[in-house]
Amino acid sequence: MGKPAAERRLADIEAMAYARLVRSSPQKVNLVVQQIRGLACDKALAELAFSSRRVAGEVRKLLLSAIANAENNHQLDVDRLIVAEATVGRAMVLKRWRPRARGRVGRIQKPYSNIRLVLRERDEEDFV
Repeated sequence: MGKPAAERRLADIEAMAYARLVRSSPQKVNLVVQQIRGLACDKALAELAFSSRRVAGEVRKLLLSAIANAENNHQLDVDRLIVAEATVGRAMVLKRWRPRARGRVGRIQKPYSNIRLVLRERDEEDFV
């Protein structure tokens, strides 16, 4: 028995990948993710490969995972995929402290992020 299968939240021409607890602040991750929104997957991979930001490697791994999901799980054409959605959310924040002068404390916050990528297969008329 068990529960019935949940309905698919994405369209048939979409595939998704989700990364939890990426060790960087959402503000820094969003700067990298903004660069690839709306791009074709091959151009997005090239953009991430030459990015100088540290978190670009994590986003690149997530994009490769989304491409693999599209190909293997949903039988989508890899050459026609674009980054339809790329969102960044806040995850937990580790709170640490550093001793300061006169018995006080300096707070150190170590934020984490969640990243969600949705790839969509383009139609024939979308090619330019």
